[in-house]
Amino acid sequence: MASHKIQQKFKNIEVRGTGNTIGTRIAVNSTIITAPNEDRECIRHLQCTDPRDDKKRIEDTKGGLLDDSYRWILENSDFQRWCDDEQSRLLWIKGDPGKGKTMLLCGLINELSKSTSKTHQLSYFFCQATDSRINNATAVLRGLLYLLVNQQPSLISHIRKKHDHAGKALFDDVNAWFALSEIFTDILQDPSLNSTSLVIDALDECIADQPKLLDFIVQNSSGSSHVKWIVSSRNWPNIEKLLDRAGHKVKLCLELNAESISTAVSTYIQHKVNDLAQYNNYSPEIQQMVFDHLSFHANETFLWVALVCQDLKDVPQRNIQKKLATYPPGLDSFYKNMIKKVWNSDDVDYCKSVLATTALVYQPISLKELTSLTDISNMSIDELKEIVLLCGSFLTIRESVIYFIHQSAKDFLFKQISNEIFPSGQEEAHYQIFSRSLSVMYRTLQRDMYSLGALGYPAEQIEPPDRDPLAASRYPCIYWIDHLCEWNPGSSAEDKVDLQDGGAVDSFLRQRYLYWLEALSLCKSMSNGVVSMAKLEAFIQGRTDASALNELIRDARRFIMSHKQAMENSPLQAYASALLFSPTRSLIRGLFKREEPHGITIEPAVEENWSACLLTLEGHSSLVTSVAFSPDSTQLASGSYDYNVKIWDPSSGACLQTLGGHKSCVTSVAFSPDSTRVASGSWDRTIKIWDASCGNCLLTLKGHESSVLSIAFSPDSTRLASGSEDHTIKIWDASRGNCLSTLKGHSHFVKSVAFSPDSTQLASGSLDNTIKIWDASSGACLQTLRGHKSSVTSVAFSPDSTRVASGSQDRTIKIWDASWGDCLSTLEGQSNLVLSVAFSLDSTRLASGFHNCTIKTWDVSSGDCLQTLEGHSREVTSVAFSPDSTRLASGSYDRNVKIWDAINDAYLSTCECHSRVVTFIIFSDDSTRLASGSDDCTIKIWDASSGDCLLTLKGHKSSVLSIAFSPDSTRLASGSMDGTIKIWDASSGDCFQTLEGHSSAVLSVAFSPDLTRLASGSDNKTVKIWDVSSGDCLQTLEGHSREVTSVAFSPDSTRVASGSWDRTIEIWDASSGDCLQTLEGHSSAFSPDSTWLASGSDDKTVHQGLGMSTDRKWISYDSENILWLPPEYRPSHFTVSKNRIGIGTSHGKVRIYNVVLRH
Repeated sequence: MASHKIQQKFKNIEVRGTGNTIGTRIAVNSTIITAPNEDRECIRHLQCTDPRDDKKRIEDTKGGLLDDSYRWILENSDFQRWCDDEQSRLLWIKGDPGKGKTMLLCGLINELSKSTSKTHQLSYFFCQATDSRINNATAVLRGLLYLLVNQQPSLISHIRKKHDHAGKALFDDVNAWFALSEIFTDILQDPSLNSTSLVIDALDECIADQPKLLDFIVQNSSGSSHVKWIVSSRNWPNIEKLLDRAGHKVKLCLELNAESISTAVSTYIQHKVNDLAQYNNYSPEIQQMVFDHLSFHANETFLWVALVCQDLKDVPQRNIQKKLATYPPGLDSFYKNMIKKVWNSDDVDYCKSVLATTALVYQPISLKELTSLTDISNMSIDELKEIVLLCGSFLTIRESVIYFIHQSAKDFLFKQISNEIFPSGQEEAHYQIFSRSLSVMYRTLQRDMYSLGALGYPAEQIEPPDRDPLAASRYPCIYWIDHLCEWNPGSSAEDKVDLQDGGAVDSFLRQRYLYWLEALSLCKSMSNGVVSMAKLEAFIQGRTDASALNELIRDARRFIMSHKQAMENSPLQAYASALLFSPTRSLIRGLFKREEPHGITIEPAVEENWSACLLTLEGHSSLVTSVAFSPDSTQLASGSYDYNVKIWDPSSGACLQTLGGHKSCVTSVAFSPDSTRVASGSWDRTIKIWDASCGNCLLTLKGHESSVLSIAFSPDSTRLASGSEDHTIKIWDASRGNCLSTLKGHSHFVKSVAFSPDSTQLASGSLDNTIKIWDASSGACLQTLRGHKSSVTSVAFSPDSTRVASGSQDRTIKIWDASWGDCLSTLEGQSNLVLSVAFSLDSTRLASGFHNCTIKTWDVSSGDCLQTLEGHSREVTSVAFSPDSTRLASGSYDRNVKIWDAINDAYLSTCECHSRVVTFIIFSDDSTRLASGSDDCTIKIWDASSGDCLLTLKGHKSSVLSIAFSPDSTRLASGSMDGTIKIWDASSGDCFQTLEGHSSAVLSVAFSPDLTRLASGSDNKTVKIWDVSSGDCLQTLEGHSREVTSVAFSPDSTRVASGSWDRTIEIWDASSGDCLQTLEGHSSAFSPDSTWLASGSDDKTVHQGLGMSTDRKWISYDSENILWLPPEYRPSHFTVSKNRIGIGTSHGKVRIYNVVLRH
């Protein structure tokens, strides 16, 4: 009757959409539906498991689903209220372990599936803590989405919006949860979504991101009226606390339905005993005896019955009575009895070793991994499987991976028999796992374990080979350091491992470190590696007998932090980019120099020592405007013009969350003092407050009439201040979101706001050149600080509240007395605009970000500059000290966030370079020299072999935009933003001539092969031809409709080709100036015999030989990536000559890469 009621209810729901498509046929709940052919790849990438297969496996593992064991719930009043009441959208079924929650949901799924049709659909997921595929929040959403799109294919359009851009990484990378939760929310709000039931079993077994999943359920269960939810879990207070926030829920407690559960268990017992009787040919008396014993001792626990029946299966009928007496009631009592059986076996020592190892590992391990982590490595896989099966009441094997049969079994080992399986303590057991991990890695790790061959082989295309060299060492690679750090080196085991110089760890790092990094990349665990090396450094730190090891670990940690991205993208870049771009004095580079790629050299050589930049965080697709550390130092937030806020792990560099919701550029971010919330301000005139853990938007504050430019939390977390282009400052209640006051007084945009550490005052900086200090409670303006001659871009209170720092576009930083308003000091000597300032927590240092891409740190007392940090390629818009003042974060218009060492002031650059971005670079025709032009108005000539700077040519009054060597390499021509062309002696650096005539910037220059003429293309759409000797202008060629970006003479000097942003090429008669031909195409270059013309463009045309990838992240050969370029080495301009590629960077550096590949 209740089943009919369920079906009838969903038949009455309005049909909200159809999904008529053509493509692959898929069966869902016995209904054939179709998925478009073009969506197959998206569905394949989405699938991490098929919940229908999981349901079948679970039912089979538990001996099959018995209808009468669950049908009681169909008549239950709580369940019927969920069915009948449209406002009751969430049913939470809760109960203790073993009460049959999972099988109950299997039965409900069967009942609900009877009602699925074109008007209703059902999606479900089973969490299992012991299975890493299905024990995390992201997997739950993937599983639910997989079944939904299989039933209503039109919904896949929501997924493909992101999948078409991101591919498989959408579901696998660190941002997967945030992308999928956004997709899922969009689907639930889609008007075409059919009425839907969503079922999630065992929320308590969702190990990773459980709070995010619970919050997601709470948020969405109260949203759509045509979507209903059923979830189950143990009686855990943390789950109850979060689910209690749901407004439309029904709670069904199994312990409060004891009579129904007892009846269901009795039915289950009858079923299991009947199976046993048939299997073992029980007499009626024995069958009744078994039934009576189980009924009396079961305590309404399905799991207890299942485990006992499993154990009875191989017991002869004659021994049944005796055996039954050994089964006490309750799960713990049962486990105690089963462990006695294990202890009495001949293989007890092996069993203890297996149980100890499987209990301590951080994720389920395979049989092959178990062989490497225990003292039974001499066993065959089949023999090892027998040992695991001896522990069958605790462990099970599925697809060669070992899992606990139930979470309660693992809990029992730790709570009840810890002393037996860990006789020397858990610390010693961790040490054993660490030691064996090191041994197996020594044996198995080597270069190119998967025989990839190509240095640039992309990680996303790698699949483990059938005979995986990492099969036994995958787990050790990821977790060896974690187990080491769980060991107590002060214990009696100290003589078994040597943490001193030359010991086990020292030897491993010296001999296998680079191979370990390759393995981490193959295991897709580079972020784990970064975190592990930080743990190792902290673990070893302070040991007086390991000074050399400490130094080695510090260097190894810098190595992985600096090159994580390269190795994450391509494992074999560990031997290319990572080695070649490490400092020449790096210990790891020196130890593995033999692994450097033969045939690739860099001149001038990279720096001798590590730079101050610890990490570069890439991920924003547009300018980064703001950065902020969380007060507990565990997170870093960044805001960007890409409308997003990202939250990063500042230790590993992993992106933890991407918060999307603003409708325009994010201008400012701030953490609450308790680190639980993040606020963001935007050009969309709103401020959003986010939950820092799960990424949900808690509040949206509206009230400003124009863009929000700056935000700040008060130190007591109760208020939030915002500055805006509407010339006002607003103070908001940070909990409820209401505006408490509006402060008026500035006559221009308010660019920056900051609370004093005691929360009593607020400082604001404005484009009206002033700083104002306000009473944060009354809103009264206490002081107006005047002294800057241009816009104030940033303000900051010192942590002791006594001073205010301000940065300005007048290129000065001022420090003010916060009480009296006096200017205490002015930090001058800056060549560029100050965009951001920040105090260190101890008030002794000040950091500033500049328009010229640099960061400086200052001694607040003396005004001395302590550090100049270079690495960004565009303006530094935001700086922030970590709470412990050891690190500095910066955000830049180059789209990157960088984390710097804020303590060591020994970072000095020894490489001669331009002081601003390199705008043009070219080899001489004989390839012996390289010339570079820059925004610093100079040209430098470099020796192409050594990389030494030979000459610096000065004379232009603005940026140098184009350069050309004469065919005999004796002269050099340069075109500039100042509209002039200069001709130089390439040996002495003397300027022969200055050619004037263009009314705008000169974008391109070229000598004629006979050395008599020079062609130039300009911003004013014209081409000019000059006499090189006299400097006279011979011709002005007009015809292009946009800027002329490229010019070239034919080898016989009779014709000139010009390329333009109008996407045409004009071919001119060099003598008469007549236009001979117009080609629709690219930029241009003539062939040596003058018979054909080659053209190039930014349209991703493939080039042969040495070159650069289209994203400028790789040096390539025949379009195959060979060398990953770290962000600070990427070109602002590059040029290729035979086996050399010259690269000029936005930091002003020029390097020459010699590449001779062996085929």
